[in-house]
Amino acid sequence: MASRTPNSELRTPNSNRLVAALLRWFAANARDLPWRRTRDPYAVWVSEIMLQQTQVKTVIPFWERWLRELPTVESAASAHTDKIHKLWEGLGYYTRVRNLQKAAQVVVEKHGGKFPENFDEVLALPGIGRYTAGAICSIAFNQPTPILDGNVIRVLTRIFGIAENPKGKETNAKLWKLAEELVVHASRITHYAAKSRTRTKDENDFCSHLNQSLMELGALVCTPRNPQCLLCPVKKLCVAFGENRVEALPNLGKRAAATARHFIAFVVEQEGKFLVRQRPAGIVNAHLWEFPNADCTAARPRAEEMFRDMFKIEPVDVQWLCTVKHSITRYRLTLEAFTVAAQKIRAKTAGVWKTPAQMEPLAFTSAHRKVLRAVAARPAPGKQRALLPGTSR
Repeated sequence: MASRTPNSELRTPNSNRLVAALLRWFAANARDLPWRRTRDPYAVWVSEIMLQQTQVKTVIPFWERWLRELPTVESAASAHTDKIHKLWEGLGYYTRVRNLQKAAQVVVEKHGGKFPENFDEVLALPGIGRYTAGAICSIAFNQPTPILDGNVIRVLTRIFGIAENPKGKETNAKLWKLAEELVVHASRITHYAAKSRTRTKDENDFCSHLNQSLMELGALVCTPRNPQCLLCPVKKLCVAFGENRVEALPNLGKRAAATARHFIAFVVEQEGKFLVRQRPAGIVNAHLWEFPNADCTAARPRAEEMFRDMFKIEPVDVQWLCTVKHSITRYRLTLEAFTVAAQKIRAKTAGVWKTPAQMEPLAFTSAHRKVLRAVAARPAPGKQRALLPGTSR
């Protein structure tokens, strides 16, 4: 970021200049993303749900595969739960896909399969909040509905020099008002001097382009760290840039410390099949598959002790397989997996027996999918594997 001398006379940015500059910049610099080549509200909606908490480069192949497998809202509504979870496998935050299917079913049942255009009706769908409803209505229908996500918050707090924490009720309301004023202003524009690189049906998608320009600017230029201020199309209008406060905004306060959690999982094999279980509804990662495991954050028992407590039988030949480290929101998870030879496990109470081929089409949690890969990569029988300290043969 370039240094600038504070200017006490710097005024609130002019809406005309700000909106025009953003639209021109977006037209020339927007990434050619697949969901920007369509105005289909279903496709736009799927992209917005996938992009929550997930990077663009990660989402692209998931979005393309989803649209190939479930090209319409009707197909999403009627798909088997195993299929939607498998298509989502690896994206995480699986409540998103369950709510997406619930919303698709509402669209089919209450709206005849036609995605609603009214903002309030979109907002009423399961899993759709104010930001997502605004994004769908502006991008798919070019309506002047505001958006406010992390990227937009960062851009607006810097441009308008807002020092208060954007999570505060009054400040958050102020940011929504600013976002609304800008997109409404864009709706009144009749033309701007640039041709978009990613054309949709209507060349005058000013509401759509304005909202996307705010998100794009936050993703590419006005980044959390090392913002590219000298490349910014609105640097002359930016209060934070003019007052050398870019790095200080947005003022999000102190981040809560991450919480460490430790799990032990058991890979139990009998006659070429492995014991796995499906997580029940109503909990984190519901409906996904995993190897039997338990949280040992507090006690940290030995693997043999935990196995004995879980299955009520004596373990045989406990060997360390792999350690997986995984992060979910504020949690830092460590999963240690062990192979175990054991007899007389009652699968009906502990899970089900599956071959590797039978497990492949199942949707596993990210951590347990890595364990499954480690199982496939094990040395051939007869080759020695190292034991984790504290385990026995």
